[in-house]
Formats: sequence, structure tokens, C-alpha cells
Amino acid sequence: MSILQSIENRDVLIVGDVMIDRYLRGAVSRISPEAPVPVVLEKSVEDRLGGAANVALNVQALGSRAFLCSVIGAGEDGEKFMEKLRAHNLPQNGMLKSEKRRTTVKTRILGNHQQMLRIDREDTHDLGSEEENDLLKNVISILNREPIKVIILQDYNKGVLTKYLIQKIINEAKRLDIFTAIDPKKANFFAYKGVNLFKPNLKEVRESSPFPITTDEASLQKASDFLREKLGNQYTMLTLSENGLFLDGGTGGKRFPTTPRNIADVSGAGDTVISIAAMGLAAGLDLETVALLSNLAGGQVCELPGVVPVDRNRLEKELANANV
Repeated sequence: MSILQSIENRDVLIVGDVMIDRYLRGAVSRISPEAPVPVVLEKSVEDRLGGAANVALNVQALGSRAFLCSVIGAGEDGEKFMEKLRAHNLPQNGMLKSEKRRTTVKTRILGNHQQMLRIDREDTHDLGSEEENDLLKNVISILNREPIKVIILQDYNKGVLTKYLIQKIINEAKRLDIFTAIDPKKANFFAYKGVNLFKPNLKEVRESSPFPITTDEASLQKASDFLREKLGNQYTMLTLSENGLFLDGGTGGKRFPTTPRNIADVSGAGDTVISIAAMGLAAGLDLETVALLSNLAGGQVCELPGVVPVDRNRLEKELANANV
């Protein structure tokens, strides 16, 4: 059995903030006479699934079933989001439509293949108590109906993962002996007590730590020890961009460098890394292998423009070249 075969066929529940990543592409040949800005002649508009929905696409690409729970708006963009779910054969019964929120849409304006501007349309307030309870019912329903092995909480600070929901979901996962993983953001950084895998990036952990953190291994170990003391988590993964990642299983961590890449776009790389790291650790892979998979997969998606999931066939080839 190959390494990737060992993590496939696992039902994974993803809960968190979803969004549409919209790409408006065009050509630039002149400057506006109204202001000193380029005029983009629109050629095409493309919508892609982003945020927690991109995590679901990564889980699916790795050969497992993905179940998604989140909240979207009830308007036109919400309908477009659901159409994209259907197009990718992702289950829709975990989704909740709200009249009180807008679907998050990140619109990137690209002229001559270069990003010139990004426009965000979103609501970031926390879910109300009724929405919290309705979303929790969707989560519990899936957990009761499907043999979920992993729960990934994907937080983009858009208000879906409230402190109440975070602890309710982690507690239910513990009761059912389900592996939990979190990709956090600052607002609820220390709300994920008892999670199995905690995966912040370097910027996030620096913003939440009372002491300075460098990419030196001793400094990263100090940060990992601090997080474990606060959260009681089993694994800590600190992603370090071009410097790779630091992974600690509780007995002393190690920094794993990444392979140099031609970077086109880093958006969505964190979604890929949390997906493969959570599935790998839940499957019992050793830390060295999980780190290698995470670095390869995260680096791969950075070579392509826009938010894209991992390419399993390409990842298999890169693993073979790594002599694993």
C-alpha cells in the first residue's frame, strides 16, 4: 500500500468559513482619463470554491469523502456557491442559508495576468444563537449518519466558528473518538482547547504569543510548548512559508525545510496543508512522512495561479522522487 493509499477512504467533516474566490480577468492597454488607474477590459469571470470549501476539495482530491458544514447568504452568491458544490459532487445537506448574512466573495481583478486589485464582500459578525444551533444540528446529524474519522475546523474569522460551536464540536468529537484539526485565526486563537492538531502559521502564532518568535528551531519549540500548555493539543504544526514547517508531537519537534518552488500564488496553500496533515496524522503516519506530504502538497498548489486543490497524481510522482 502506498502512502497516499493509507490516507484515502476516510470520511472527513469540514466546518468553518466558506467563500467564493472570484477571478475577473482582462486586458490592460490604456490608463483611464478619469484617474491615473489602468482600464481593464473584461474577458472572463470565474468562480472557485474557497475557504473551508477548498479544504473539502482537497480532501476529495486525496481520495476521501468530504462533508461540509457552513453558513452562506440566501442571495444570488449563495446560489452560485451551491451550484459549485453540485458541480464538484460535494454533499450540500450540511450547508445553512441565512437571511442575515452575505456569502463571502473575494473578487480579484487581473489585468494582463497580474493581480491589480481585490474586492471583498462579506459579513464577519458571529452567528446568532439560532444559526449556531441550526448549524450544530447539521454537524450532529452528519456525525450520527456517517462514519466520520476526521473533523477539520477551518477558521477565516468570518464568524461561523464561534466559541460556543468550537467547544461543542470538539467535545462531541472526543465523545466519538474522532481526530480533530484546526487551522486558526486570531479572534478565537485560544478557544480550541483539546484539539488534536493545531496548525497556525508563523504570523498568527507571533500575533498571539507573549514573546518574540523566530524561525530558529529552539524558538519554534518554545512556541509549540506555549501552545500545548494553553490548549492541551496533541500535535502542533507551525507553517513557515518558504522556510517549510515545524511539527511537534509532544516529545520535541523538528523543522522540516521545503523544496524551492516557482511561486505563482500562495492563496489556498493553508487549506491544502491542513487537509493532508490532518488525514495523515489521523491515519497514524509518522511525523517525518506527514511533514514531507504537507510540504510537497502545499508547495505544489503555490505553483499554480488562483485557489486550487492538490493534484494527487502529481503528488504521488513527487513522493516517488523523494525516495519515500
